[in-house]
Amino acid sequence: MNAATTKVSVGIPVYNGERFLAQTIESILGQTYTSFELIISDNGSTDRTKEIGQAYASRDPRVKFVRSETNKGASWNYQRTFELGRGEYFRWAPSDDLFAPDSLAECVAALDASPDAVLCYPKTDIIDSQGQIVRPYEDNLDLRSPDPVERFRQGLAQIGLVNVIYGLMRSDALRKTRLMGTYVGADEVLVLELALYGKFLELPRSRFYRRMHEKAFSQMKTSQEKQSFFDPATAGRFYLYLWQHYQQYWLGILHSPLALEEKVRAMGVLARSAISLRHNLFKEVVLGTRQLFQPRSFFKLFNL
Repeated sequence: MNAATTKVSVGIPVYNGERFLAQTIESILGQTYTSFELIISDNGSTDRTKEIGQAYASRDPRVKFVRSETNKGASWNYQRTFELGRGEYFRWAPSDDLFAPDSLAECVAALDASPDAVLCYPKTDIIDSQGQIVRPYEDNLDLRSPDPVERFRQGLAQIGLVNVIYGLMRSDALRKTRLMGTYVGADEVLVLELALYGKFLELPRSRFYRRMHEKAFSQMKTSQEKQSFFDPATAGRFYLYLWQHYQQYWLGILHSPLALEEKVRAMGVLARSAISLRHNLFKEVVLGTRQLFQPRSFFKLFNL
């Protein structure tokens, strides 16, 4: 398949995903919409991920397998899969989740019919390690307002598990963002930045199945585990989660193509949100200061 016939690129960023990877690949290759390329990027896995990815690449010309010999973190790997894609539309696919066979076709049709939309996503069902549906999940990010500031306001108020980042996106719009940062929750920041570029469309049926299992990112308990997932090189560094997010939201607004008046309005939305969470922001500073001045954290901060 050449670039001229590849309308959609799907990227699987994976690290030690042997348990569910084959199921995920099968759910993508089994899509009713077939004009896509699948990029599997192995981030230095130490299990059978490499063998699984290479096997599928040898059997299906739509599949491209690439590998880094070292784990450079999820942020790097997400960006890598996108940069390797050639399609007009792009979708990230976690290595442990599943897509209904018509998920891609429905998203493509919706974006084709709505030039002012930059992302289309199906509703989500949460599944367990056996693939059984546990419960439906409402993402509440059907952002169809023509006003980018209103979309940003709604997204900031309603974002949750960030399943929409596994929807189908316009590559040109995604390329204009700052892409995935190397900090915990960078996916949330990216989604809200993308909302400044166009509408989000939610499909009415559950066609995405997010798997919750003991080794999923959502089950990680410590901030060090989570930071290591995004970027192992920065694991253990001192971060204030909420403060970091508000700073990145602000930078995303500045980076966006909005007119000056719209940027000022968006910053007002951000300021009001910060004020409403002022007690959490203050608490984070207090707890962070205590952590910072523990001897181990102090030495790590200054690389002593």
